[in-house]
Amino acid sequence: MSNEGKPFYGRVLLKLSGEALMGALPYGVDTNILREVASEIAEVHKLGTQMALVIGGGNIFRGVSTASKGMDRSTADYMGMLATVMNALALQDALEKCGVATRVQTAIDMKEVAEPYIRRRAIRHLEKGRIVIFAAGTGLPFFTTDTTAALRAVEIGAEVLLKATKVDGVYESDPEKNPQAKRYDRISYSEVLSRNLRVMDATAISLSRDQNTRIVVFNLRQKGNILNVIMGKPIGTVVEEIHDA
Repeated sequence: MSNEGKPFYGRVLLKLSGEALMGALPYGVDTNILREVASEIAEVHKLGTQMALVIGGGNIFRGVSTASKGMDRSTADYMGMLATVMNALALQDALEKCGVATRVQTAIDMKEVAEPYIRRRAIRHLEKGRIVIFAAGTGLPFFTTDTTAALRAVEIGAEVLLKATKVDGVYESDPEKNPQAKRYDRISYSEVLSRNLRVMDATAISLSRDQNTRIVVFNLRQKGNILNVIMGKPIGTVVEEIHDA
């Protein structure tokens, strides 16, 4: 699948969890981790791949878990959206220190700190060689940043949705609880849904299936993996439509 020396994908959407920026901290952003992630993204971008990012906010505020403790779900979700903006601005700063022009676009209007999300403008930024970070989710409660990533990937015409996680792919069960759990190299959207594998939420998987957006799930903690997956190396798990021979 790889093409030595040349990126396999021309335009990608990379989904990062907010927890990916925490490192060993109990909450917030570990600036060393932030710099490392930004440096890897910048390295890939310089090869010519157009990159858009969606980042979660779980390192700052978790809307769903807070709502479960009594807060109104819509209020909790809006607070979570604001947390994603904070992460997006931190990542923008780190990327620009790596010499990469970056724009943050938000689904909630806050023009003093970021652009509003406009699909055509986002695509134009990508064409001009800028990284675009989509923040504030979809702007609506009850939708996760996984769903945001699937939606934005379709809207900008990304060739692949890259889901960066703390594990090295999709397993039949939680590998931390079951060391014998089987890892899939390739799996269909329908099987992910029927087995309730929780790669991403069901809305995100369904949208990706309907629009035939390939998903690659891989371990962000392994240095160099962003580059490896962009180059088409067989790491992680590919989620896509599988037709029987």
